[in-house]
Amino acid sequence: MRDLIDEGAVAAWLAKQGVTVEEDLTATRLTGGQSNPTFLLQTGGHRYVLRRKPPGQLLKSAHAVDREFRVMRALRDTDVPVPDMIALCEDETVTGAMFYVMAHVEGRTFDDPRVPEVERAERASIYTALSRVLAAIHSVDVASVGLSDFGPEGDYFARQIGRWTKQYRASETDPIPEMDALIDWLHDNTPEDDGRRTLVHGDYRIDNLLFAPTGPTPVAVLDWELSTLGHPFADLAALLMQWRMPTGDEGRGLAGVDRAALGIPSDAQFVAQYADRMGIADMPAMNFYLAFAFFRMGAILQGVKKRALDGNASDPERGLKLGAYVPEFARQGLAAAKDG
Repeated sequence: MRDLIDEGAVAAWLAKQGVTVEEDLTATRLTGGQSNPTFLLQTGGHRYVLRRKPPGQLLKSAHAVDREFRVMRALRDTDVPVPDMIALCEDETVTGAMFYVMAHVEGRTFDDPRVPEVERAERASIYTALSRVLAAIHSVDVASVGLSDFGPEGDYFARQIGRWTKQYRASETDPIPEMDALIDWLHDNTPEDDGRRTLVHGDYRIDNLLFAPTGPTPVAVLDWELSTLGHPFADLAALLMQWRMPTGDEGRGLAGVDRAALGIPSDAQFVAQYADRMGIADMPAMNFYLAFAFFRMGAILQGVKKRALDGNASDPERGLKLGAYVPEFARQGLAAAKDG
């Protein structure tokens, strides 16, 4: 950890930002993520969270902590719950990489979308909140919050397929025929741009939200590294994709789960809730969007695997385990493509 954060240097930098450092600052590594190393900072009675870029050679445009900082600061007074942003440090000499500090938010995380920790009624309310917050993200007036330039103009999916194909090729370690076939299918079946362009989280799922210590209210949406201006169905499809994965610590999905018994909406019910909140009368078939979501996650996990092999991953052992799922994501993407 000492190679990732210099507590004394961070304390001195915080003081320059006007943050009161009452006594020796301590940093504790928060585990679980595979992207940007994250630390809990404690000084006196105050707690903050620091996120920094990982060490080593990084893919171009990856680990964009500056974008995370910018979007969360912009969303402070919107209906999207986010932590208060303290400051961004672009001076890599402070602790070895760009980082930002935000307020610590007390809350609960649910890694398992079955949410076994709560009763059925609260579980149903949590999923209602999940739909509401997703719609809130996609309803942000990007011009009024200063995010008009947060993503390029043009066809979002064509751009993303090109970007993630390049990222995948840059981190490819072994040939995966299913991934090659999925890339070809996406290139050949990208729908015509329908003009929808909103703020997109890029990795929206239940474990990237913090919920109040009691009750179903979301208190913070986290992990905005992949956020941009793009097509809102990308976020919606990412949720549906996650739910198709196996249950348990690795898959974190809902495959085979009796959702009605647990109070969890079906895919169709969730999509209908979302469409109603967004005022969309006629939702299209989701097969292309699902196929894209599986492809993009496969490309992301391939990058995690490559960083693990190169010794740059936050958790190398788990990174290799996650990387082993890339062929499965490709297979599921091809299956979704053929679903209609």
